[in-house]
Amino acid sequence: MQAQMNPGMGRATRQPAAPRGALLRAIGYLGDHRRNVAITYGTLALATFAQLMVPQIVQNMIDAVTESLAPNADPATGERVIWYAALLILLFAIMRGLFSFIQAFMSQKTSQDVAYDMRNAIFARIQRLSFSYYDQTQTGQLMIRATDDVERLRTFVAQGLVMAAQSFMLLFGALLMLIFTNWSLTLVMLPLLPIALALFMGFGKVAQPLFMAIQAKLATLNTILQENLAGMKVVKSFAREPHEVQRFDAAASDLMAQQLRVNRVFSFLFPVVFLVAQLGQAAILYFGGVQILNGTLNLGEYQKFSLFLIYVFFPLGQLGMIVSMMAQASASAKRIFEVLDAESEIRDMPGATALPPIRGHVEFRDVTFRYLGSGEPVLKQVSFVAQPGQTIALLGATGSGKTTIINLLPRFYDASEGSILIDGHDVRQVTIDSLRSQIGIVLQETNLFSGTIRENIAFGRPEASDAEIMAAAQAAAAHDFIMGFPDGYQTYVGERGITLSGGQKQRVAIARALLLDPRLLILDDSTSSVDLQTEYHIQQALDQLMRGRTSFVIAQRVSTVLSADQILVLDKGEIVAQGTHADLLENSPIYAEIYSSQLVDA
Repeated sequence: MQAQMNPGMGRATRQPAAPRGALLRAIGYLGDHRRNVAITYGTLALATFAQLMVPQIVQNMIDAVTESLAPNADPATGERVIWYAALLILLFAIMRGLFSFIQAFMSQKTSQDVAYDMRNAIFARIQRLSFSYYDQTQTGQLMIRATDDVERLRTFVAQGLVMAAQSFMLLFGALLMLIFTNWSLTLVMLPLLPIALALFMGFGKVAQPLFMAIQAKLATLNTILQENLAGMKVVKSFAREPHEVQRFDAAASDLMAQQLRVNRVFSFLFPVVFLVAQLGQAAILYFGGVQILNGTLNLGEYQKFSLFLIYVFFPLGQLGMIVSMMAQASASAKRIFEVLDAESEIRDMPGATALPPIRGHVEFRDVTFRYLGSGEPVLKQVSFVAQPGQTIALLGATGSGKTTIINLLPRFYDASEGSILIDGHDVRQVTIDSLRSQIGIVLQETNLFSGTIRENIAFGRPEASDAEIMAAAQAAAAHDFIMGFPDGYQTYVGERGITLSGGQKQRVAIARALLLDPRLLILDDSTSSVDLQTEYHIQQALDQLMRGRTSFVIAQRVSTVLSADQILVLDKGEIVAQGTHADLLENSPIYAEIYSSQLVDA
């Protein structure tokens, strides 16, 4: 996977592409922070070294006390050794505390850097994925990957990975010291180590799919919560609060049951590990006692051996926590890389060129389109030509293919068959950014972002001046209601523009599109949420602004498209009639029926 630049962050995020496991790939992100990693694990090694020095000093103390009790021994010598040993233990304790503090701080900082990189990488990837990906993926699933999954991975990098390295250093350091102290006694406890390691490896394999299931169920819970908050008005309007509570409770119960399954597994693991450790201590107590009685082992060596034995079994006890954190991190890493490795169906083809400034000539050549996984085409052999500056109206019943046509123009989807040309350029042969930057779009579902009205209008051109923003708002019949707010253009609109009415949101969205001054305009039923008077003002503004621009207009009411240069009447994915209002009224029974029915309704 190629390195990517996080938008607006000014720093590159490397995405390791080696064919390795997901967790190893995630750990590979540490390669971007080598200095911090070196400090973390360097101080960890020094702290572990200070810890390993203590048993030898304890042996020296015990040996000094034992020798001072012997006949003709100088008590002062033993006392000096004890003092020196105590000072050394204090010194090593201070060293260990200092290095442990540095290690802990740097490991947390490094893990936050990795989480920062991964969240930005996920967000950058989400921005580039095609609409077909979102058609199949729940919003809650994506949110969990960018938040909870990244946090679990960060926790493993900050704690689990460091704990594993510390356990490795302490275990092998203690084993070496045990061999040099008393190799025969070391052989007594060595057979227990493979048993303990086999237990942890087995539990790790069992735990990983369990944690994968937890994350999936957590995502389901999050999706229900997100949908409920977004549709709160609908829930309350239909008095469905009890049903939603039951739905959330069922998902929460499912999540809790899965978490309890994991807890049962680890509740069995830890007692088994401690049992292995107790067996080892019992064996050492017996065989060590025999050696002391035989005179081949003194008290100082036995005490040192006992302390090093603790250093061997302590990492084994930590392995339970390490396996748990590793299983969670591995499950989360797999879910994260499912997003990072997702390929967008809509992407720049090799050799794609930038689309030059367009005049607005649009041609559909035998275009057929099917949604992913659907065998039935939504569009069937659609062909038409729009000359520069023409207004093309799309008319037809719901599901006839109107929205699909305007989704294909900016390459939200690619045609299954046929081709779409703008000024003779196949839209698949030009870069996506150069194509979409020359198309102004007002979709049927108006989406505004948290922020001011000014920021929302200037979304496509953040550098636009106040005068340009105001002119676009006036053209969209939005200026008057904006100035009616106490803060004017600095009025905050709230999440998804919730503080504005439907008509107000639509006019802000129209102003946002018009500020781009595009050669191609797409208006998807852009006056559906306004009253007749507002529609009249918007239509007048649009009629003026669409002059000289190629415009595609979807409208439910015939009255809004009477002056269109071409009206395309669609039915079941096919163009069944095409022409001006006068031509269609005379020659198309379907159009005449639509017009008559709406005239009667009016």
